[in-house]
Parts: sequence; C-alpha cells; structure tokens
Amino acid sequence: MQTAITTTLIACLLFVTPAGADDSHDHDRARQAVQAGEILPLRTILDHVARDFPGDVIEAELEDEHGKPTYEIKLISPQGQVMKIVYDARDGSVIKVKGKHR
Repeated sequence: MQTAITTTLIACLLFVTPAGADDSHDHDRARQAVQAGEILPLRTILDHVARDFPGDVIEAELEDEHGKPTYEIKLISPQGQVMKIVYDARDGSVIKVKGKHR
C-alpha cells in the first residue's frame, strides 16, 4: 500500500504555472527549488501530515498560490472524510485545513 501511495504522490506532484507558460519542465523547476532551499521536500511535508493528521494521503500537489509556493495534500481520514491541507512550501506551516479533522 505504501508503494502505491508513493507512486501516486510522485505522479501527482505538480507545479502550477500561469496560463500559457511552458509546463513541460515543472518537475525540474520543483526539484531545483528544493535543491536551492527555496521549498521543503515533499517528504518533509508528508512527515508533517503523518504526525498531525491521521489518515491516508491520496494526492499531493505543489502549487503556486498568488506567488507563494504551497503543497496541497488530500487525505482520507479514518472516519472516511476527505480533507485538504495546504502547507507553506517554504517553511512547512499549515495555511489552511478543509474537511473534518480531529
């Protein structure tokens, strides 16, 4: 199950760019941002999720919200609720939580 989740996360990792921008190298830009220390690695964010929110991650996206890099994580809680947690990709702080939690 863990391998399937990891594969899904890798496949879902996106970096959203403005309309009309060349998005064919988004994964390269994301990797460069991690290597440059501009954003945290996805693994770090997933560790935060596992520590703070029980459930199974079903999707992870790296996005640009108003010029601010964010990780959007979707998970299913043990009660079957879908939750969306938005993290600041630079420092790992929680920006927003949607759905029932705790």
